[in-house]
Amino acid sequence: MVLKRTLNRNFLLILLLFVLAANFSLYHTEFGNLALPENTNIIVVASIIDLAFIAPVLFLVWKRKLNWKNMILGVAGGLVLVRFLIPIKYLAPFEAVTWAGFAVEGGLLLLEILVLGSLFIYMPRIVRTVKESNLPVIFSFSNAVEQQVKSYPIIRAICSEMLMFYYAFASWRKKPHVGPNVFTLHQKSSLIAFQIMLIHATVLEMAGIHWMFHDKSAVLSIIMLVLNFYTVIFFIGDIQAVRHNPLQVTEESIYISLGLIKRMEIKWFDIEEVIDEPEHLNEKRSKDTIEFMARDFEPVQPDVILKLKRPVEATLIMGMKKEYSKVAIRVDDPNKFKEVLKGKMKSRC
Repeated sequence: MVLKRTLNRNFLLILLLFVLAANFSLYHTEFGNLALPENTNIIVVASIIDLAFIAPVLFLVWKRKLNWKNMILGVAGGLVLVRFLIPIKYLAPFEAVTWAGFAVEGGLLLLEILVLGSLFIYMPRIVRTVKESNLPVIFSFSNAVEQQVKSYPIIRAICSEMLMFYYAFASWRKKPHVGPNVFTLHQKSSLIAFQIMLIHATVLEMAGIHWMFHDKSAVLSIIMLVLNFYTVIFFIGDIQAVRHNPLQVTEESIYISLGLIKRMEIKWFDIEEVIDEPEHLNEKRSKDTIEFMARDFEPVQPDVILKLKRPVEATLIMGMKKEYSKVAIRVDDPNKFKEVLKGKMKSRC
């Protein structure tokens, strides 16, 4: 049954690529030009329907995000694609239709600019809220932003970048949080050593690629240099985020993160079961399980798996959101963590 659903999804993607390839070859290959009739209006209308309606529907169904909002954006994007894919000599009678796509996309861009402006207007209040909070910065900053500014995808992405630069440059004088209900995830692993190796490899790659492409293409050389520099900053920020944001247990929730890659707040009333039997921990984990286990040179197993009563949202890289039904956790002091965890669960019963 799962295989059948996977094949159906892949068929939608293949069909989408076929629609795009067929329309591209019709206007940009010699064979397609020969196939076009003298009166191309009917063909152009069919292409507009393909690109502005059929292609967005196939894409959204494949992504499982078909709704009215996404459909309107998809149609607007399709009309913009029409403008670039169909030569203007064929599109001239329908040129006004394609401007609707630019109008919608332009309005969306203007809205995003206004939202970003509101983020920076409220930034002093957001910073004050973060300073007053007892939560780790990676959680308190996101919570403060959502309280002050509506949570749009672009806002979440910008906030993710701001956290990266904060941890990479502004967190060195701060000491990692410690306490009786605070548990580190990385100290008994090779995570930080692995990240330092990646930084070292990226720096060598940066120097090598810059030297290789500098004489051939200065622009490409600069682009690659910027991307590698950004990667180094990300790795440094991720290391600092891991160090400064251990798992924290409070009266209401568990706050857990693994650097800048993923984080999650788990309310006690959302936990259905704590699984710590070795035979269950060693089983292959399902796709609805999120893992908070520091990377190591050898395969590792979780200390506990939290089975949730309902799917709970986690924040991933670039502020993306995804729901999970199980949480696999590995900490540096598993015995104490299990003791605190089971004690909190008993007090809730």
